[in-house]
Amino acid sequence: MRKTIGEMSVGIRDLKARLSAYLREVKNGQTIDITEHGQVIAQLVPVRKTLEERLAGMVAAGLADWNGEYLQPVTAKPKVRDGGTVAGLIVENRE
Repeated sequence: MRKTIGEMSVGIRDLKARLSAYLREVKNGQTIDITEHGQVIAQLVPVRKTLEERLAGMVAAGLADWNGEYLQPVTAKPKVRDGGTVAGLIVENRE
């Protein structure tokens, strides 16, 4: 097993022999490159956290404030001068 900055690299044979140990590493947030003949062929990566878990982590770290409520989606409504329509403005600009 070779370690690089922030990542681990492991050959297939070693992965098979010590799968449980490597899965514990992934569970703890480690990314593991799986190699075959020195070439990376796959990666084991931790499962992404849910939105709620990520938000809670940001709040706990002091990076965000959140009251637990979601914002309602906003739909943009174009405003046209003189009560015209957007289609009318496009036609007008073509002339």
